[in-house]
Amino acid sequence: MQKQSLWPELVGVWTYRDFIMASVARDFSQRYKRSFLGALWAVLSPLSMILIYTLVFSNLMQGRLFEGSSEYSYSTYLIAGLLPWALFAEMVSRGQMMFLENANLLKKAAFPKLCLPAILIIGALQNFCIVFSVFLLGLLLQGEFRGIVTLTIIPVLAIQILFAAGAALLLATLNVFFRDVMQLTAILLQLTFWLTPIAYAISIIPMSYQWLFGLNPLLPIFGAYQIIMVRGLPPDWWSLAPTLALALALNIFAWVIFKARFNEIVDEL
Repeated sequence: MQKQSLWPELVGVWTYRDFIMASVARDFSQRYKRSFLGALWAVLSPLSMILIYTLVFSNLMQGRLFEGSSEYSYSTYLIAGLLPWALFAEMVSRGQMMFLENANLLKKAAFPKLCLPAILIIGALQNFCIVFSVFLLGLLLQGEFRGIVTLTIIPVLAIQILFAAGAALLLATLNVFFRDVMQLTAILLQLTFWLTPIAYAISIIPMSYQWLFGLNPLLPIFGAYQIIMVRGLPPDWWSLAPTLALALALNIFAWVIFKARFNEIVDEL
């Protein structure tokens, strides 16, 4: 394993695609097994969160988004940020456990280890697509659907997934050796959520503190979602370039650490 480069692993992921899809389907069925509402929870859980934030922030944000915003603008702004955030949080929080939860598989089976992040990504995307489809349907019924520009979400989503996958791989590696990682990750996710203008607009933050928010690499991503879904405009692609560069660097770094420590990971497990 230590002598393998990244490319054979990526090719191996495609070779083991049936295994990946079967694992995703099994995980999805087990998640809602013996649940009366089943997959409806994929919609109900984020819906409850949306309702809470709408009740708390709707009055505060009235008229604070941009000139000419409609009565639906804040709800659209909120949902356009919360749904991708739920995807990011799921990938990072579940991803940090992927080696611990698949210890027997890692020790006994010979398969491309990047299959585990692939299963994580596809499974999280599956849930996201269900909820986001409902969101788009709601926009269509309200006459707020933004048309073809909505497709520009796809490259933004790809950058976010790349960033989350790199973070998940790094955290999963560290979590094998340091179990404090789980608690630290939960705190960092909470902090990052409130440092990202999702439930509020950056305009309500005093100018003297806005530089602090500008250090958040996720800010351009969630800003892009909100520009697309609320204003119906394509995002500023150049603003996403630093986040893309950081996501690529994070994945390379995480892969190098994982490859270098793989034998120790297996021993620890």
